[in-house]
Amino acid sequence: MTHFEDIKSRLKAKDYKMTPQRKVIINAFAENMEKHLSAEEVFQIVKTAHPEIGLATVYRTLELLAELQILKKMNFGDGRSRYEFCEEDDHHHHHLICLECEKVTEFEDDLLESLEAIIGKKNGFKVIDHQLKFYGFCKNCQEKKSKD
Repeated sequence: MTHFEDIKSRLKAKDYKMTPQRKVIINAFAENMEKHLSAEEVFQIVKTAHPEIGLATVYRTLELLAELQILKKMNFGDGRSRYEFCEEDDHHHHHLICLECEKVTEFEDDLLESLEAIIGKKNGFKVIDHQLKFYGFCKNCQEKKSKD
């Protein structure tokens, strides 16, 4: 969901407005779809064109957008929350996290569907979502290490 009208209507449904600050922050995500941005990274992106937007505004806006399920808040173990747009079907969305350069790569294979079915059947538990994170070293960092 990156269409401003959809986001605007979601905000309005919860009695929030599409303020200029919110629009700029949402636009930062729309222009960086392949990244999982932290509040500090969003602030760096928006402050050059909009110096009136403070870091506190960015934090408040990200929390609101996550609460309204416009953004998804994630923790990759680096001490910073990261955000990305929520997708309609975000169930099969996993991440590869490089421990060297901290690059996060998404992959879409869902290898856990059969495991979910087994868990559900054995435990009478309905799984609605899961997160899978692999930590290691990306190809570039592996090549750099092999040259050292």
